[in-house]
Amino acid sequence: MSQPTAGAPAVPKARTCPFLPPDGLAGIRAEAPVTRATFTSGHEAWLVTGYEQVRALLRDPAFSVQVPHALHTQDGVVTQKPGRGSLLWQDEPDHGADRKLLAKEFTVRRMQALRPNIQRIVDEHLDAIEAQGGPVDLVKAFANPVPSMVISDLFGVPVERRPEFQEIAEAMMRVDQDVAATEAAGMRLGGLLYQLVQERKANPGDDLISALITTEDPDGVVDDMFLMNAAGTLLIAAHDTTACMIGLGAALLLDRPDQLALLREDPSLVGNAVEELLRYLTIGQFGGERVATEDVELGGVRIAKGEQVVAHVLAADFDPAFVEEPERFDITRRPAPHLAFGFGAHQCIGQQLARIELQIVFESLFRRFPTLRLAKPVEELRFRTDMVFYGVHELPVTW
Repeated sequence: MSQPTAGAPAVPKARTCPFLPPDGLAGIRAEAPVTRATFTSGHEAWLVTGYEQVRALLRDPAFSVQVPHALHTQDGVVTQKPGRGSLLWQDEPDHGADRKLLAKEFTVRRMQALRPNIQRIVDEHLDAIEAQGGPVDLVKAFANPVPSMVISDLFGVPVERRPEFQEIAEAMMRVDQDVAATEAAGMRLGGLLYQLVQERKANPGDDLISALITTEDPDGVVDDMFLMNAAGTLLIAAHDTTACMIGLGAALLLDRPDQLALLREDPSLVGNAVEELLRYLTIGQFGGERVATEDVELGGVRIAKGEQVVAHVLAADFDPAFVEEPERFDITRRPAPHLAFGFGAHQCIGQQLARIELQIVFESLFRRFPTLRLAKPVEELRFRTDMVFYGVHELPVTW
């Protein structure tokens, strides 16, 4: 088995093409899909870039999500503390028990029932864009507010609090700020969620928090903190990830007119298109962090207890051992089991909602605006290299 190497190189970040993985990742994956690397925080850890190796890592219970260092921030401080209901930062057995409580609210049938409301939200925003006239920033006018409205409706966030929620979500996703700024955003979110939980306990409605308050809870874990943790985790994750996919996905389609023409000519391709967008863009640009709770072998490499590991899902989704010609964007490609939603016990609980949203968004956007085009070259766009999830800060378009 391989052993750690001295003077581990930095993880590549620079991208020649903004829609492709950072330069150098493919070479690292080809040479050693499990290797040592130095991360933004200055800490060394294992970098896993091969598709099969990433899947093996993400499904192995010997790796914990409760890491000692935040490898992708400048200070390396872990600001998130695990608690009941906060699925992203939980290990077993709490994670499995809490996920079971939440999963029944995210069944395929329940998510499909949201289609009419999602379509209404999308249509209202497209109406407003058409009335305003171009050029318009598609991120500000569409990509950000649509998922915010969808998830806020699902959780019963009052309309007047939604702008504040969007602001907090963006602040919490930054990786280029100090820990105090992130903690301040977390405090603001906690205050908003506490008020929301108290309002729903006093006046239950047709929303997810109200459903959780009244759910069967034999172990008595669904208290105020559980509700705040669950709502905060899902609100932030569902809003930011989908917003990024809408903005970045629209930018990519507008930059690839041959693929966009296929979608315009045959809207039934939208399901395929969404899966290829998810694989190709894989917006979790830094990967998932884990720490070994025991000595373990991964891809022929010995990882010692206490060592941190990063599952680089973006690199894995471009592994030629997983998909043929990975750098070719093709919406007619047969959907492959990509890792954009993760894998294993921590696979995204809201993935069906995200798929439905993205299908409605892209079908509706390009049907309503068949001549939609970028109002500035791709090279002039500002990409979200400073955020947890990759995307575009703004997307000027016209028609």
